[in-house]
Amino acid sequence: MRRRILAVRLLLACLVLAPAIARAADASISDVAAGLASPAYDDVATAVERLGVLGGPRAAPIVEALRHRDLFARSEAGQVPPPLFIRSGQSYTDALTGQSATPDPATLRPVRMNNRVRGAVASAEGMLQLASPDPGSRSLAADAIFAAHDASALPALDRAIAGEQDPRVRTRLRQARASCLLAEPTATTQDKLAAIATLKQRGGLDTLAQVGGLAVGEGPVAKAARNAIAAIDLNLRLWSFAQSIFYGLSLGSVLLLAAMGLAITFGVMGVINMAHGELVMIGAYATYVVQQQVAAHLPALAPVGILIAIPAAFAVSGGLGILIERSLIRFLYGRPLETLLATWGLSLILQQATRSLFGPTNVGVSSPAWMSGAILIGGLTITLNRLAIIVFSGLVMAALMATLRATPLGLRMRAVTQNRRMAASMGIRTPWIDALTFGLGSGVAGLAGVAVSQIDNVSPNLGQAYIIDSFMVVVFGGVGNLWGTLVGALSLGVLNKFLEPFAGAVLGKIVVLIAIIAFIQRRPRGLFPVRGRAVET
Repeated sequence: MRRRILAVRLLLACLVLAPAIARAADASISDVAAGLASPAYDDVATAVERLGVLGGPRAAPIVEALRHRDLFARSEAGQVPPPLFIRSGQSYTDALTGQSATPDPATLRPVRMNNRVRGAVASAEGMLQLASPDPGSRSLAADAIFAAHDASALPALDRAIAGEQDPRVRTRLRQARASCLLAEPTATTQDKLAAIATLKQRGGLDTLAQVGGLAVGEGPVAKAARNAIAAIDLNLRLWSFAQSIFYGLSLGSVLLLAAMGLAITFGVMGVINMAHGELVMIGAYATYVVQQQVAAHLPALAPVGILIAIPAAFAVSGGLGILIERSLIRFLYGRPLETLLATWGLSLILQQATRSLFGPTNVGVSSPAWMSGAILIGGLTITLNRLAIIVFSGLVMAALMATLRATPLGLRMRAVTQNRRMAASMGIRTPWIDALTFGLGSGVAGLAGVAVSQIDNVSPNLGQAYIIDSFMVVVFGGVGNLWGTLVGALSLGVLNKFLEPFAGAVLGKIVVLIAIIAFIQRRPRGLFPVRGRAVET
């Protein structure tokens, strides 16, 4: 019985209040329509801003039509609300009701537009987007309002926060509201303190700039602003530190890929191969050729073309390495200076051959969609292509370590390295082990070319940018030790990235080189020295 009485009372209340609500809504629509139809630009801008705050099903079409200059008002005066029409091709609809209309085009004039009105339209679109069913669109709208920090958006933000179910979007909305509160002249001290606390959690340079304007003077607001600035600045420094580490790890991963092959040919075999950089370059060009052929003949496999290029680059560079060892290097064992000069001449030949085949200009190697973009973690931006290179270099090193430790080829390579004569007396064909070892190192250089093609320009001079750094990594880590190569590559990569903001790219490399020379003076055999051919007795 009580429920029925309550239901009857609610029904009577709705019947009594409905006309009042309708009159209030009609009054708002009339005011907005009158402002849009006004010949004064300020009235039009104010009406657009109010339309963004009021919202409603007809607000978005009106604002969009105004942006495209398809919103018209009837020249005749006296009607309330003034008639507004949206043009769509040759037909018209009533802007306030959405119903089809047939006005006389001769009596219509476009709603006035200038820069202030355009700004009001952009702001209104952002506020209206808060009602979008897509959480991403609502989040973008909140960020746009945060950047504009327009106090007139507070009512729309309050409505959006009250109805928002997504916690991430709700956080963005609250941060946008805090930004608008700081721009509201009538906001109380408590409101401003709460807004500063909210923005302190958000952080970022844009927040730092906004809160910085309140840090002047005394009082609780100024004190809270200064505390927030100190916390945000510390947070930015920590994120910048993390960003530098990520970039350093990505650079170190590239150096690791380039140096692992050199650690085998130089560290294990004792061959100073100045053409190692060109083998990296050939791996990059193999990636380009595979990508072009897959796109032309197997377009369905284009997204995984980079994966198909991995074995192709290894095979091309590795096969060329075996050919180089059999035709040139095997005659120069034990003569390091002559090896250096011969491979340096070979590098020039490979560069010119590449120019003749592909031209002297850069070739385009594109990244697949799954390697494009970035992941945002707080203030840290993790680009997917560099993350893929870090993972790839780790997989290559694991595969190379497994090859050296758990395969017959690796066992024979280690036997020849430790004692060539004893290995030969045990029936190991040392000349072919030399060829396969050099081919393995060259193939790993080709894999480095696959990675480098995703972050650097592919040109005939590509290898020259990595050969010196690769030698530094191998010597610093310990000649012939893969763990030393890993530590050396990552250390030099991170050190370079931390020095670049202070000393610049070129001077930073010089400082690193001087530091390595000083280190080698103290420890000539690097961080992790091993026994190899160069120290055999």
